[in-house]
Amino acid sequence: MKLVTIENIPGQDFEVLGMVKGTIVQSKNFGRDFMAGLKTLVGGEIVGYTEMLNEARQIATKRMVDEAEKLGADAIVGVRYGSSAVMQGAAEVVAYGTAVKMK
Repeated sequence: MKLVTIENIPGQDFEVLGMVKGTIVQSKNFGRDFMAGLKTLVGGEIVGYTEMLNEARQIATKRMVDEAEKLGADAIVGVRYGSSAVMQGAAEVVAYGTAVKMK
């Protein structure tokens, strides 16, 4: 499955199948939360949160691809990611784009 952030694939004609998405709400564990609180005192990257969000993006991407495969897609164009805090200690990550079938 080809994933691209651009709206077209140069030199390729395709049929639009529809929007696809993948979402996950991921929470941090107590250990990460406690260590992050300490890290805010001295500054710098909070590695536990970076790892958590990277994992969440991977899961959201896989769910998006799975949805596109069910439609018979060859690619997803216009791929975007979003995230938001849904409650203290939990973040939603969404991956979305347009599923297409190459002609």
